[in-house]
Amino acid sequence: MTATSVRGIDHIGVTVPDLETATLFLARAFGAEVLYDTLRRQDGPNGGRDVEQRLGVPAGTQQLAIRMLALPGGGPGIELCEFEGPRREPPALPCDFGWQHVALYADDLDAAVRDCVAAGASLLAEAQPLPGPEAGEHNRFAYLRTPWGSTLQLLTYPDPQPWQRTTPRRSTRPAGTGTWPTDPARPDPA
Repeated sequence: MTATSVRGIDHIGVTVPDLETATLFLARAFGAEVLYDTLRRQDGPNGGRDVEQRLGVPAGTQQLAIRMLALPGGGPGIELCEFEGPRREPPALPCDFGWQHVALYADDLDAAVRDCVAAGASLLAEAQPLPGPEAGEHNRFAYLRTPWGSTLQLLTYPDPQPWQRTTPRRSTRPAGTGTWPTDPARPDPA
């Protein structure tokens, strides 16, 4: 096996039908903050052969606006992209090929679900216990649909998970601490 210089997820790109509506949802639901606009609407659109080749999109596709947001507590950024062009497919469902959902950790799952629903998401089913190797008395998850139709998972696992006892690879979050890796109260594992 060879070593790699990849250190983790930098950002997650999400194509949305309206950049401002998606920004408002993420700000209301999660307290996301706008970091910068890579492509402001008034400076676009950005299209042509270079964009088509670089992104692997059909001829005639144009980037209208691109914005980077950050969630409180760190983690990967969320890059929102708005396009127009000859092809517009509905959002991927969990049964489709490809990257099909984003999972966000929440210290208070019920509050996070309420915030998402209040911001315009639809709860698909009530929160459920995490199963099998992720189980723990307070470990739960819920799936929602964003206002633009993408699948979002919220989860919490404050209790140790069984998989952590059976593998040499450990979670980056110390089992049973109730803290997320970016929590300033998290003890240094070293």
